[in-house]
Amino acid sequence: MLITEILGNRSELTESELNGKKEERLVLTNLDLTKRIQRGTTDAGREIGLRLPSTFRELRDGDILSNEDDALITVAVEPSDVLVIRAESIYEMAFVAHSLGNRHLQAQFFDADSEYGQAVMVVQYDHTVEHFLDHAKAPYTREQRVMPEAFRHAEHSH
Repeated sequence: MLITEILGNRSELTESELNGKKEERLVLTNLDLTKRIQRGTTDAGREIGLRLPSTFRELRDGDILSNEDDALITVAVEPSDVLVIRAESIYEMAFVAHSLGNRHLQAQFFDADSEYGQAVMVVQYDHTVEHFLDHAKAPYTREQRVMPEAFRHAEHSH
């Protein structure tokens, strides 16, 4: 099956629209989310080819690849191994962010209204970052999370 467009997101469907549909999932890693051309197999064994337009940005958890009468094929993102940095003050967060900034890590930020319940910075797990956080005595947890956006290489110029 060749997919050339995203038909929306599962979260936009009502219970009645989902009722009676058999759902298949194409499980993707964080690295796969930004690839517009790729192949994969759903959890039900169906071969899928993606050839998305050049304007494509990234896939998200729940994106609908096919929505036929009795079947729905969606993207399921594998959880990423991340460090959730939970600084206790603006000084502590500024120190951590500045110290890690030179590594050009992709970071995602969330506020107190998020599922984290407080302002946090989330980065992909790296043992050297974990060592720095331990040495700096910065509060953090290592977690498996489905992130709302793909981690990308951080672009920069000097």
